[in-house]
Amino acid sequence: MEPAIEAFLNSVKKICPKMTDDELALYATKLTIEEFQKKDYFLQFGQVQKSIGFIANGLVRSYFIDKDGDEITVGFYAEGDYATHYSAFIEQQPSKYYIQCLEPTVMVCLSHENMQWVYDNIPNMERYGRLIAGEILKRQQERIESFIFQTAEERYLDFIKHHSGMFNRISISHLCSFLGIERQTLTRIRQKIAHQ
Repeated sequence: MEPAIEAFLNSVKKICPKMTDDELALYATKLTIEEFQKKDYFLQFGQVQKSIGFIANGLVRSYFIDKDGDEITVGFYAEGDYATHYSAFIEQQPSKYYIQCLEPTVMVCLSHENMQWVYDNIPNMERYGRLIAGEILKRQQERIESFIFQTAEERYLDFIKHHSGMFNRISISHLCSFLGIERQTLTRIRQKIAHQ
């Protein structure tokens, strides 16, 4: 079995320990592997996302383009995360986001059609799907609330705390866009923290 698929199935088993080896083996028959180069797109604005992608290796960012033509980063996703505009994927609607690889990336993919098959034929997979959907929703809520309840400095400290391994893998401009701050504001925040 492909190492990427094996890693993915191990992560499924960790979240859903009741999954049997037979169920996992059946699930594996519905998975494909896609490889992307740096700057390749997994999803483009206006496209219907045909597959959900589990990142086995690599890093992607999700962004949209605002009315002024600026790219606004809404998320970074690395190993062990899903690359998806989830609501658009579930509804099979055109995406409002781009998902672009920041590094060479390997994804384990499950098509929308195969996901329906899996839910119908592997009962334990529905539980897994609900747990993943809940996790995606929780992260979206946390992101929204970070802009309501946190200062820019708190958002930056939070990012360092929860994504320390990602910190040296992303550009300052993408980080500023994600945090919703100007570059000079980030410089000030870093200087302030350095002197504390």
